[in-house]
Amino acid sequence: MRKLTVLLVLGALMGACAAPASADDSDFKSGFYAVAFDPSSPAFTWFSVDSIGRGDLAVNAAQTAGRTNGPLALGRGAQGRFFYVFGAREKKAKPVWEIALAEKEMTLRSRYVQGAPSPPFTLTIDQKKNHATLLGLMNQDGSVKLPAILHLPDQGSWRISSAQAVSLGYEATNRAGNVKITFKSATPENPVVKYNWEVVAICPKVAGIEGDARFDGFRRNWLNIFQMNPQRRMLANHASSDTCAFCFYEYADVARRTPPLAHGLSALDLVRQSLDGIISGARAYGMPGHGDFVGFSLDTYPSLLIAAHDCVADGQDSRWLAANYAHFKSWADKLLATDTNADGLVKYSLSGNSGIWPGGFPKVRPANWWDTIGFGHDDAYANALAYRALGDMEQMARRLGQTEDATHYHAAAEKLREAYFKTFFNPATGVLGGWRSSDGELHDYYFLYVNGIAIHYGLVPPDKANGIMDALMAKIREVGYTQFDMGLPGNLITVALKDYVHRTPDGRFGGGVRQDNKDGFQKYENGAATGCFAYFTLAALYDLGRMEEGDRILMPMLRGFAMGDFQGFGANGMSKDWRAWDGTCSGYEGFLTDNYYALLAVLDRQAAITRGGNAVPGR
Repeated sequence: MRKLTVLLVLGALMGACAAPASADDSDFKSGFYAVAFDPSSPAFTWFSVDSIGRGDLAVNAAQTAGRTNGPLALGRGAQGRFFYVFGAREKKAKPVWEIALAEKEMTLRSRYVQGAPSPPFTLTIDQKKNHATLLGLMNQDGSVKLPAILHLPDQGSWRISSAQAVSLGYEATNRAGNVKITFKSATPENPVVKYNWEVVAICPKVAGIEGDARFDGFRRNWLNIFQMNPQRRMLANHASSDTCAFCFYEYADVARRTPPLAHGLSALDLVRQSLDGIISGARAYGMPGHGDFVGFSLDTYPSLLIAAHDCVADGQDSRWLAANYAHFKSWADKLLATDTNADGLVKYSLSGNSGIWPGGFPKVRPANWWDTIGFGHDDAYANALAYRALGDMEQMARRLGQTEDATHYHAAAEKLREAYFKTFFNPATGVLGGWRSSDGELHDYYFLYVNGIAIHYGLVPPDKANGIMDALMAKIREVGYTQFDMGLPGNLITVALKDYVHRTPDGRFGGGVRQDNKDGFQKYENGAATGCFAYFTLAALYDLGRMEEGDRILMPMLRGFAMGDFQGFGANGMSKDWRAWDGTCSGYEGFLTDNYYALLAVLDRQAAITRGGNAVPGR
């Protein structure tokens, strides 16, 4: 046996050192994953997973190419077993790393061998191939405690655990363009360290879709919205991108519906951890002191409040609520203080008047998430979020017996609701405008998400909701948009240059040089197709029982999710998170978590079916 081991190791040393050309050339392949290992250093050279077991393993996410100058040698044992040894030519060489592979499981075991170097086992993932992330509770240095979830968008997830109290090294930087995960090796003090891996598909159970391939994108990608940035120790656009405070409610809404990630770890723990950072003084995009915001964006406080409520809803974590209630109350009170004319609507500090934005890239930002469009003053999207947030604040106050506070926030929410529709409804178009500027002008560009969120949150009178949706669906047909596999445009007609924030000669960010701004249309936030905020249109359709129209949009989007068409880059070097209607990419992130908020619509669809709607089969 020892002679055989030596021969196997020598064979590995003499073999090809390049990464395999396909999953079929990997060291191990099942229907759930494929892996290959570096011949001289403990690292992966092929790494792909399919969490639903359909054998879709063609994309190698690993960045590391095989090397020949590492300190160890790879050997192969019985079926599904590999090991790394130091001093391969010596018959008594003992493995410092052992690997055991099975259909849905993998084990990495490190043993301390005196006199033998034992580098850590590493997995380095190229973000241009996949925006992988490590999800778990983080230490101050950005390392992640076990258990944790290693998630590869469009592929699936691994649950990683250990019987020992160990953490995984976790690095992600824009400069390197990769995510690096480090498995620490054994030491004299801890002579054996074992890491257990299990392929998992974590998503809500939805009756009636079991085995339906149309929902493969839902099953693989439910966790896509969660990306932890190890430097900021918060949820972010992706692992090496910025963290945005006005996105926290999206994370929380999905987290609240997510099954446990692992024993003792929930998706809401990730949200709580991120909110704790904000409470402790960290800053995120949408807050003063971060980026170009001179004050809070109008959707930041509502987003944080909704996220906080999601974290404590359904009887969860009353102690955390009590410990942080003063912060939440402060956020709600600061939000209400923006209503400077006491009409019930919260307001942004900038007027939103046409023509206030200088050319190029101004150093001030508009009111909300859509930060290249000139939202200001009375913002319909942010006020819809504020309405929900005030209701959530009322519930948190009642939970702690703060009756006076609860009554106050309830009254504020009702006052906002009473002002909302009459402020934003445009009788000329039959839909809600995006914002009413301080000069009284209503700015209406057929914003799909503004109308969707208002209907979904109950801010539109019931007898008006279908009429608004009729007008929007008619406008979609009129402008000829049919590319639902790419999502939805935020606006159906171009935002005029006088209302656009970023302007460049090539219209790169949706603002061109023509006054009508048609040279900027279908680029980035100015009407490009995206999954971002498409959820609100879908939710409104399902709320109204308009199943066929909802499915006509959702099913192609799910195909796009299943194909991985919302991450990565196009032939022009720009990313797929925003696309012109002919498919030309105009994004910049490479991966934008907001796209995957739309997966919540699968649950709204099921709720509509339960209420008596009819699903559209096979579309």
